[in-house]
Amino acid sequence: QAQLVESGGGLVQSGGSLRLSCAASGIGFSFYHMGWYRQAPGKERELVAAITSGGSTNYADSVKGRFTISRDNAKNTVYLQMNSLKPEDTAVYYCNAHYNHNDIRRDYWGQGTQVTVSS
Repeated sequence: QAQLVESGGGLVQSGGSLRLSCAASGIGFSFYHMGWYRQAPGKERELVAAITSGGSTNYADSVKGRFTISRDNAKNTVYLQMNSLKPEDTAVYYCNAHYNHNDIRRDYWGQGTQVTVSS
């Protein structure tokens, strides 16, 4: 059974840093594209950062230069290093695992972790 468990969220002051982790189990982790999404109150869920199975990355414009996504296939874990945090980064952050190959599509989500940035 696939499971994604996020950790590392919390309360931080503006300008501070946090590192989110997402531990995956029950999936062939190295074959999955991994992503971090966030959802602020009253807003739609948005992609923050993604990393492909091959290690290519992309970021939302709002976090470029501040956030870094990485993965450790040996630990089945994806990370999001968040620096220079701003109050507008406040949201619930979700981990996503996506697989799409030969007409087989799978999507899994974690339960989310709250990130609150105070001004």
